[in-house]
Amino acid sequence: MPDGFFHQLLEMLPVARQPLVGSLENHNLVRHHEAVGNAARGQRAAAVKSQQSASGRKSAQLIAGRFGLYDQRHVRQAAPEAVWNFRECALDHTVELLGNHLHLLFYGLSTMAIVIAIDGPAAAGKSTIARRLADRLGFTYIDSGAMYRALALWALREKLDPADMHRMEQLAMAAWIELERGTSRVLLNSEDVTEAIRSVDVSAAASMVAAIPGVRRALVEKQKAIGAQENVVMEGRDIGSVVFPNADLKIFLDAQPEERARRRAAEVNGDRDSVASQIRERDERDRTRAEAPLTQAPDAVYVDSTGKSIEEVEDSILRLVRARITNGKEFS
Repeated sequence: MPDGFFHQLLEMLPVARQPLVGSLENHNLVRHHEAVGNAARGQRAAAVKSQQSASGRKSAQLIAGRFGLYDQRHVRQAAPEAVWNFRECALDHTVELLGNHLHLLFYGLSTMAIVIAIDGPAAAGKSTIARRLADRLGFTYIDSGAMYRALALWALREKLDPADMHRMEQLAMAAWIELERGTSRVLLNSEDVTEAIRSVDVSAAASMVAAIPGVRRALVEKQKAIGAQENVVMEGRDIGSVVFPNADLKIFLDAQPEERARRRAAEVNGDRDSVASQIRERDERDRTRAEAPLTQAPDAVYVDSTGKSIEEVEDSILRLVRARITNGKEFS
């Protein structure tokens, strides 16, 4: 045992705690050794931005407390000479020991939620398939399009121009939009607008609202926050390309224009020719807008639902889920 080891250990402990506490809070044990090394040289540990849920951070802090890791004083408070000597004689072994055990301990905290992204044009069947998949997998269903529809509904009610970029951006930041878990209910400022947002007028306005960069940025942040906290099936037009470019599975769900017009006309009880014209206009706006246009992500799997039943499309995507995410295991 080196001379003065325990004395140096006591002086080093506050320094060693700082980066480890940061690693625990940010769920990044891999960089802990590097952080401790930086602390020993009197450098400030690099901040690692956490994308985990509040419950995960609380769990990490509770476990850290079991190790007595409460002190987060600035690393320069320790004597540099004692820090350096301690690092030379014992720090490497201590960090290795902690790393080997804590890496396993915090593995569950460091894993991100599973995201299945389904993109595609209007009336391709995204909402129906995404909702059924979420129910089958036990995931949360997120209809991103409903968020834009809810905002468009509010704009129409307030007699605002859906193409007014400044007013729509303000509205997007002020809107309180909730997608109720376990149901398909959509709440706008605590009001149930599930049926109201499905009208033809709202659909047309939603396309204009969704083309505004400031609106998309505001709602994308809300979507990302949801996907970072729980397993989700999220559908929209830019989920796999913009919102979650690293999604575990990306699907681009499509259908022939005539098939999509037939489905939407039946959904809204409208004239098929009129609905077909609106879908063509919507497709053009979605594909040519400057901010996050509708496009198939390079790593997305193309699925054509034309002429297929809902069950057939669902089963084909479930097979992809089983192959990509569950390693071939069955699910209920």
